[in-house]
Amino acid sequence: MRTGYQAQVDEYRKNHFYTVDRGSILLMLYQGAIDFVKRAKEHLEKREMAEKGANISKAHAIITEFLSTLNVEIGGDVARNLEKLYRFMLDQLMEAHLSNDGKPLDTVINLLGTLKEGWEGAVAKVRKEGLLSE
Repeated sequence: MRTGYQAQVDEYRKNHFYTVDRGSILLMLYQGAIDFVKRAKEHLEKREMAEKGANISKAHAIITEFLSTLNVEIGGDVARNLEKLYRFMLDQLMEAHLSNDGKPLDTVINLLGTLKEGWEGAVAKVRKEGLLSE
């Protein structure tokens, strides 16, 4: 059991997570996926294979969640294109894991970064229009 300052920090983080809007959660997930892929690459370069695999697995889980929440009926072509992109990224993660090659990880980092930038713009626009609180 944590006490004192660390307990307060933990409580703040928990409360912040549960009160943050969907746009912020989406952006945090994108950043988390990017961070996990970057860590996987660092561990690959150091030949730390267990750590590489653990970080690839975490990024894979986030991207799989993105994939599972797509709604093609509402999102149409945008959702279908995102689905293809997410599946491609999952394939790239698997390729990097099996071949111990960092190039597919670079591809995923770049794609996630581009998508995150796009979502940042969309979230900012929705917030500006008053449809989403900060």
